[in-house]
Amino acid sequence: MLAAQRKELLLDRLHADGRLVAKDLATELDTSEDTIRRDLRELAAAGLCHRVYGGAIPVAPAAASYAHRQELATSSKQRVAAACLQLIEPGSTLILDGGTTALEVARVLPRDPELTVITHSPTIAVALVDHPAEVFVLGGRLFKHSVVTSGAATAEAAALISADLFLLGVTGVRPDTGLTTGDADEAAMKRTLSRRASQTWVMASEEKIGAASPFPVLGLDEVTGIVSDADRSHPVLTELEGAGVSVLRA
Repeated sequence: MLAAQRKELLLDRLHADGRLVAKDLATELDTSEDTIRRDLRELAAAGLCHRVYGGAIPVAPAAASYAHRQELATSSKQRVAAACLQLIEPGSTLILDGGTTALEVARVLPRDPELTVITHSPTIAVALVDHPAEVFVLGGRLFKHSVVTSGAATAEAAALISADLFLLGVTGVRPDTGLTTGDADEAAMKRTLSRRASQTWVMASEEKIGAASPFPVLGLDEVTGIVSDADRSHPVLTELEGAGVSVLRA
């Protein structure tokens, strides 16, 4: 089998199964594990998969540029945003993460003047300019990929707040890798914000379920639950629920 044919088969199998195991593929294709690992390295370098120990898993589409993500799975994010409203109590304090799903939440927040929203996203803050809620913005270095602040200044500001609920955005949700995102500093900021809230719920539109990014954010046992609109029969959500993870269906 030619290398190009083998890589095409690997991508088809990854799409169908959600994971590739190098050892099993080497046996099936009657080739060496080194050959399969080389194929996976090249596919990962092209952004077509995410390497993990022993094989590969799907790359997170949500790791693309902010402009591209605004056009990605828009209706899915809107469904997740609508479901998140069930978690927001009147008069509560909400930490709203950055990202395009969080922006959809900001657009549909109940017009409660007693609501307080804390965010490290200038985009979210601007979206709430005409909203009656009290809005606090955490300053710091601007991470342009996600249009959020991060770093020491943001972490110090976050240490002075407390909230009832944190709506967390990630780029990947899997039972084996947990909650992941594409930048180490952004992952650290998300952990910091989660520690400042009584509950943390993950906003996970359909394209994030089963995908993974390089940097872990939190373990699945460290969040209250996941809000997702993925199909009810999705095998990853079924596995998560079987492991005791709370899933709010959008």
